[in-house]
Amino acid sequence: MSISVQQMADRVAELMEARLRVKGESLSGKLQRGRKLLPRRVQDAARFLAEASEQAKMPKLLVQIDPERTAEAYDTCVRYLKPLGVGARRRAWFLGTVTSAATIIVVTAAMVLGVLMWRGFL
Repeated sequence: MSISVQQMADRVAELMEARLRVKGESLSGKLQRGRKLLPRRVQDAARFLAEASEQAKMPKLLVQIDPERTAEAYDTCVRYLKPLGVGARRRAWFLGTVTSAATIIVVTAAMVLGVLMWRGFL
């Protein structure tokens, strides 16, 4: 159990470094530096995994670790941090650009209509 929890924490730390470009010695160090880059549920899962890996180093505390919750936290972190493929990354960029442009157009149109109504042209 100790080796697998430590391996899970190391894998999540590697993924954080690869995907978020966060430096640090361990998962808890990388979590402190990159916590604003992660959603709340992933932060909580990574924090739990870091605490479990610290507990796993001590044999008496190893018994207290919930393996089911540890596996769930690991899955949550890996699912979020798993690298995207090239096609998915391009699709996400395209959708982000289109959404930004549409928002700018709607806000500008609303402001123009507001000014026209305020000035009495409509």
